[in-house]
Amino acid sequence: MADDISFPDLDSDGSENNEGTEIIVNVGGVKQVLYSDHLSQYPNTRLTELVNCLPGGYDIIFSLCDDYDPGKREFYFDRDPDAFKCIVDVYYFGEVHMKKGICPICFKNEMEFWKVDLKFLDDCCKTHLSEKKEELEEIAHRVQLILDDLGVDSSENRWKKCQKCIWKFMEKPESSYPARVTAVLSFLFILTSSVVMCVGTIPELQVLDSEGKAVEHPVLDKIETACIGWFTLEYVLRLISSPNKLHFALSFMNIIDIAAILPFYASLILTHLGARLMELTNVQQAVQALRIMRIARIFKLARHSSGLQTLTYALKRSFKELGLLLMYLAVGIFVFSALGYTMEQSHPETLFKSIPQSFWWAIITMTTVGYGDIYPKTTLGKLNAAISFLCGVIAIALPIHPIINNFVRYYNKQRVLETAAKHELELMELNAGDRKGGSPEDETPYLSQKGKGDPQQSSQLKASISDTLIHFLSDEKHHRTRLQSCK
Repeated sequence: MADDISFPDLDSDGSENNEGTEIIVNVGGVKQVLYSDHLSQYPNTRLTELVNCLPGGYDIIFSLCDDYDPGKREFYFDRDPDAFKCIVDVYYFGEVHMKKGICPICFKNEMEFWKVDLKFLDDCCKTHLSEKKEELEEIAHRVQLILDDLGVDSSENRWKKCQKCIWKFMEKPESSYPARVTAVLSFLFILTSSVVMCVGTIPELQVLDSEGKAVEHPVLDKIETACIGWFTLEYVLRLISSPNKLHFALSFMNIIDIAAILPFYASLILTHLGARLMELTNVQQAVQALRIMRIARIFKLARHSSGLQTLTYALKRSFKELGLLLMYLAVGIFVFSALGYTMEQSHPETLFKSIPQSFWWAIITMTTVGYGDIYPKTTLGKLNAAISFLCGVIAIALPIHPIINNFVRYYNKQRVLETAAKHELELMELNAGDRKGGSPEDETPYLSQKGKGDPQQSSQLKASISDTLIHFLSDEKHHRTRLQSCK
């Protein structure tokens, strides 16, 4: 069929004068006229290669575009026209700006197709692209974790399999009903330990020791010992089954776990052996200080609460706003405490003895606490207090909105990533079913079995991941559909 196509004659010298050449580019049904004097600014791009390849024959032309009309000198591309309208701006403005509504990953693929370097992309668009890459990597990580749970490696020895089962049992409550019960039980132990710590300070529930000092009731001590035994067993099992011991030991939540356990054993050692090494008074003070560290156990609740984890992440991402808040308060405290001290010196019964003492008044006033232990008595001092109160309310209110936005954004992002990971697994399940030649309805639901099915099915699921997300994150160039890239 190609022999029936009539092509325009070339010049007698075998080349075509392309200076000021006009070409028509049809991208996804949208035509655009381009000129070679603009395209020649970036000789390594695909459009410039099109202009330069005209004298080289039509085989080269068809290797650069999907179709070509010699009579109209029109090149056809089955690509995204919206993305092309943005990319072509590089020839006129020297930069590329991605419009809203375009998938950043698809746009990156379009720039690679048109051979336009990513350095021409605006910084704001690069940030959007990096965020989307991070989301895809997070989805890939979640999918890989699920596949690791489903997969069964026959080369692993019995200890490795047992270690993986213990880790899954302790770290993933959703993996089985016993694991869920264990997570709830751990949560109840944390609450019980925290309640015992508070109840033990009630004087009516304390008893006198041999020296006549009030100590905790023996029953509360036994409950405390049982809770610590559970925490210790939980930590040891998780440490033994951890695939990466160093990462486990340095994890923030695991540091909290060890900080909640060690004070108990340190108190036992000091109580029984410390008296031989130091005075009894020093031992008691050290034990009391260690017992106060039991408040760290309340932070263990974050392990079982996604809300607390989301709040922690939102605060971590809001360090700039929190720093701004502290700076506002610090400046206001210094200014209003100095003014309050100066204005109150005329009163004979002033409560403002010094500027450092006035810091306390400025703090409780700007934060709208107002204990009333120190207050102005002069008219100017009261006016200063009113202004400091209003400034404190404004200073606290300004950074709150960005912090709330960070919380909502992260919470919604986690929900989207969780849904996208499940959708990716469903696609992989369908791909695995298609490879076996059966319809998806007739296939055994791999994911619902949670690793209890045939290991061969799990391996097929693992193999199908190369057709979706994990393969996309490699260094190779793969053009994905808009649906797959935008999840």
